Amino acid sequence: MCSVGGPMDIDIPPDRVKPKDYRCNECSERFKGIGKNPICPSCQSEDVTEI
Repeated sequence: MCSVGGPMDIDIPPDRVKPKDYRCNECSERFKGIGKNPICPSCQSEDVTEI
């Protein structure tokens, strides 16, 4: 699977993976994400903090 330029559109059963809340340290955007290296959906920064 290849994804370029945006979020992937996949279905994950909610009982298997729970998204965590993050805040971007660059633009202060708050978002939910999963994975080891979440990226801000607003500015694409990798400098995020779990809240």
